[in-house]
Amino acid sequence: MSLLDPVWTSLLYLVAAVFFILALRGLSSPRTARRGNLIGAAGALIAVVTVFLSSRLENIPWILAAIVVGSAVAAPVARRVKMTQMPQLVALFNGVGGGAAALVALLELSHAGDPWVRLAIVFTLLVGAVSFAGSGVTFAKLQELMTTRPVVFPGLPAVMAAVLLAAVAAAAVVVFTGSLPLASLLLVLGLAAGILLVLPVGGADVPIVISLLNAFTGLAVAASGLVLGNVLLVVAGTLVGASGTILTRAMAAAMGRSVAGILFGAFRGGSTAGSTAVSERPVRSSSAEDVAVLLGYAQRVIIVPGYGLAVAQGQHTAAELALALESRGIEVDFAIHPVAGRMPGHMNVLLAEANVPYESLKEMGEINPEFKTADVALVVGANDVVNPAAKTSAGSPIYGMPILEVAEARQVVFLKRSMRPGFAGIENDLLYEPQTSLLFGDAKDSLAQVLGAVKAL
Repeated sequence: MSLLDPVWTSLLYLVAAVFFILALRGLSSPRTARRGNLIGAAGALIAVVTVFLSSRLENIPWILAAIVVGSAVAAPVARRVKMTQMPQLVALFNGVGGGAAALVALLELSHAGDPWVRLAIVFTLLVGAVSFAGSGVTFAKLQELMTTRPVVFPGLPAVMAAVLLAAVAAAAVVVFTGSLPLASLLLVLGLAAGILLVLPVGGADVPIVISLLNAFTGLAVAASGLVLGNVLLVVAGTLVGASGTILTRAMAAAMGRSVAGILFGAFRGGSTAGSTAVSERPVRSSSAEDVAVLLGYAQRVIIVPGYGLAVAQGQHTAAELALALESRGIEVDFAIHPVAGRMPGHMNVLLAEANVPYESLKEMGEINPEFKTADVALVVGANDVVNPAAKTSAGSPIYGMPILEVAEARQVVFLKRSMRPGFAGIENDLLYEPQTSLLFGDAKDSLAQVLGAVKAL
């Protein structure tokens, strides 16, 4: 016997759904993202408690044990993960969601007599399996457990087409017959499709694919809500699917690419990753003292943070350097590219941790016209998002991607660990220009040396 009548159950589900919507609204800005996360967590708690109080559950000890085990694994991982590894964590969590939806659908098949319900089941099976397997490959690429370059082989398009056709045929039979063996085959075909979908994607585009797979998981969860007759799952899954789709399109636009080009560009012989060879052309190296003089006697400085800053955990030193320059009457801003780092908002969150004022974080569209007024553009651990090849080299894998126009600044200083290319695997010709100088070393250490030298001026 349930402890909640249907009216209270529906009301609590409505409250949880409103919390999820407010959470998405909060996550739209770094200023409110923390509050948005807490609201979303509260909505999830309301939903879980409502299920327990309104349903006639069996095997409650097993359910509670699964919750305890999952929490014991997830909580320490989420607390200890580095900010630079957040995309990998998102990929794993997203894959688990898709896989769970697929397994639930498979178990529900034996209870489904209505062909329309079986249609929702096969959709959940296929899309959930694609999300699970694809998310596993994205994790492996970002974690560098496998090559980040596109993986293609002769006949790959034909193999993918055959897998999809077989999946459609199996799905049709399952809808009309409810065959469990064919449903299991459909699950396997979905896993194969997920792997084949992500293998040809280059490392620089993997974060966009994570967002797309997140949308897939949302759609699978929404369909599983139809299977289980749970309105909240339909609402939550639809929200995730819609927001993931919007984010995917926004990220693709920020890269100057189409989603189809990202997924299938390698089939045409193109590549989303370039050569990892390092040029032997000479560059102009600088010392921390030289960089400090450039910065200390400038009137306008624009700092461009990138993945190297995140890896070095140098955001606090960068913020302290900005304060030291501002104390000398120098105008300082941070230029934020939409896909700097490996996920949208990566740099915003990183600099917010260091208490950089939100007013100092300028998005690409706002800051680009101002580079021509900057005396120094200080690029800290970024490469692809400032690479002029995106505008000048039609054969480049990042061609067409909107970039930060650092080349228009009077002086450009790169803080780099080495001359290795960025995540897209291509060389940056700006490094060899006369107005560019390089300070080699760990970003945090280099910033600390520059900060010390500025204070000594």
